[in-house]
Amino acid sequence: MNTTFAQWSAKLWSLGALAGMVGMMPMTSSSVRAEEIVAAVESTVASEIVAAVGAEVTASGVELAIQPAMTASAPGDDFDQDPWEGFNEKMFDFNREVLDRFFLKPIATGWDFLLPDLVQRGFRNMFDNLDVVRRVVNNSLQAKFLGAGTELARFTINSTIGLAGFFDIAKDAFGIDQRDEDTGQTFGTWGMGPGPYLVLPFLPPMNVRDGIGYAFDSAMFPPSYFIPWWGSLAGTFTETVNERSLNLDRFERVAETTVDLYGAVRSAYLQRRAAAIRQ
Repeated sequence: MNTTFAQWSAKLWSLGALAGMVGMMPMTSSSVRAEEIVAAVESTVASEIVAAVGAEVTASGVELAIQPAMTASAPGDDFDQDPWEGFNEKMFDFNREVLDRFFLKPIATGWDFLLPDLVQRGFRNMFDNLDVVRRVVNNSLQAKFLGAGTELARFTINSTIGLAGFFDIAKDAFGIDQRDEDTGQTFGTWGMGPGPYLVLPFLPPMNVRDGIGYAFDSAMFPPSYFIPWWGSLAGTFTETVNERSLNLDRFERVAETTVDLYGAVRSAYLQRRAAAIRQ
């Protein structure tokens, strides 16, 4: 039991490090993906629309553009509600100004110098390919059985022809896009409210509902049951550094052009999640 707890703790720490250190997440991913949040903030600042998310989802490269009409608030939506704002802002600043600035960014910069983008994107594809269980389970729980079947097909193609997922052959050769779903979205479609917005050290921003879902999603990562906890830690830390490396320039643009980065990230995250649940 202690080994299992260590594995889950290692995965939670590492998977959340990238997004948490800049106040942004993967999906997911893994969960909330950093690139989705960055694109959302960039688009909001540039075009001043209610919300726009340009998402290059890991392993599929699917682009999702959410226009104002699609992100109109549903009953009960309040994207400015933040009862824990004082605490959240302190954690956001700590993640960004301490953890990211002095630890993650320097490592990611070196990683980017050593590895070409093609290799980095291949690593991203491989890690994302392993999240198939989360996507299949949550598509099924939302009665999106076509999506579940699509994910199984993608996993089979990419794990074989795509060399263990390094290449996204399912998307590039067959046009099979990813159908990403997570437990937080599942809870939302079942009627569970989001709860307050929350930022914690080392973890991505979330609401209470997505935080509970994040724990379930972490338990649906198959390798954590077959490799030692330190192997899981090394793998997920590599994923974190690799994702940060792929977003070095975009993070800088957001930081330089956004006056209220905390508020922009919060708004983009909450609106993106609300739109994902309504889909």
